[in-house]
Amino acid sequence: MGNGSQGFESTRTLGVSREAVCEAMRRLERQGLNCGTAGNVSVRAASGYLITPSGVKPGELTPESIVYMRDRSEVFDDDARPSSEWRFHRDILAVRDDVGAIVHVHSAHATALACHRQDIPAFHYMIAVAGGDSIRCAPYATFGTQQLSDRALEALEGRRACLLANHGMIALGNTLQEAVDLAVEVEELAKQYVLAVMIGEPAILSEEEMNEALKRFEDYGARRGES
Repeated sequence: MGNGSQGFESTRTLGVSREAVCEAMRRLERQGLNCGTAGNVSVRAASGYLITPSGVKPGELTPESIVYMRDRSEVFDDDARPSSEWRFHRDILAVRDDVGAIVHVHSAHATALACHRQDIPAFHYMIAVAGGDSIRCAPYATFGTQQLSDRALEALEGRRACLLANHGMIALGNTLQEAVDLAVEVEELAKQYVLAVMIGEPAILSEEEMNEALKRFEDYGARRGES
């Protein structure tokens, strides 16, 4: 499948920086959301998407190592092999026109909750940042399989983030920066929820209260200076 420099050349002028994909992985590692070769990142490109390679540490990534995958196919045009999770990247981008980038991490608190196969409920209004009144946990499936992709798609319906049982977390964004930022926010919410549960069962916001929060989040990007 690999085709050397053809894929690299074909994405030089797409307005998508392969270096930005590398830097996103390095940022996720610096912020403690991934370690070693865990996690992966993808971003839309013309007639396909760019995705991090399999088994490469963030510090060892180069623009040339980022893999170009053709849209809705298993074909890649680079020498490196794509992340083993390329299926859910492909499928999410295929069905979600609102998504331009995907981040997958094995962050500590989100993964701890995922290992309990537990949704994150509306214990805090910031849950609305992920697009709903909860952050769902997809049922378990073996990594890299079509079953995992199918279950992730279901958990992400109407949402911009989900947990993967006994695995980790997925965060979506219109841009790569948005996807990375959301992954950071979801991990912080997971941490807060874990701490809250240690004290006792937290109060859960009502449907009405969360609907109001979701309504206000419709223009949240323009209001980030507010508290």
